[in-house]
Amino acid sequence: MKNPWEEIPLADYENHMKLDSVRQLQAMNEMMKGQFDAYSVSSVMILGIAGGNGLEHIQKNKFEKVYGIDINSAYLEEVIHRYPDLDGLLQCLCINLINETDKLPKAELVIANLLIEYIGYECFQKAIQRVAPNYVSCIIQINMEDSWVSDSPYLHVFDGLDQVHHQMEEQALEKAMFEIGYHTIKTAERILPDGKKLVQIDFER
Repeated sequence: MKNPWEEIPLADYENHMKLDSVRQLQAMNEMMKGQFDAYSVSSVMILGIAGGNGLEHIQKNKFEKVYGIDINSAYLEEVIHRYPDLDGLLQCLCINLINETDKLPKAELVIANLLIEYIGYECFQKAIQRVAPNYVSCIIQINMEDSWVSDSPYLHVFDGLDQVHHQMEEQALEKAMFEIGYHTIKTAERILPDGKKLVQIDFER
């Protein structure tokens, strides 16, 4: 069975995420600048890179390697098209994190934004153990109301995600990371206009 993320058009996803009533694309872009700049590392892996939102904040004199991981090959092609200036630095890999974690390379920093919701804590643990980063920076969505997908003209594009979505809890993520040897070093949150908030939690090994 195909993962629903393989069939969601990137334009629909991004247009939904940047609506004034949602504003997740904009908030994540700002937060990602901080994620890239926070730690003294030379390699970073972005799990669930989608269309590459935030990559313009990459400092080319800081990183020797940037890995972009996604299950959707069309997303990765678009990332390469959008960021030609990262040629030679950015390597995009089409990997299903549910059952292909053995294909992941090593990196010093892992960024996973709005990703754990779609693979679950256990698969995320396996991915992190494989990559073995010194730091992990995650952004999860906390729903303060019942619906986890904001109302928009693109709503039905996401219908298939119900079958793979996991409700996130900050304490549960911290517990899962502690089990594999990572402790929390930073938390931050951003309130969104639609009764949701983005919570950033950073971990160190």
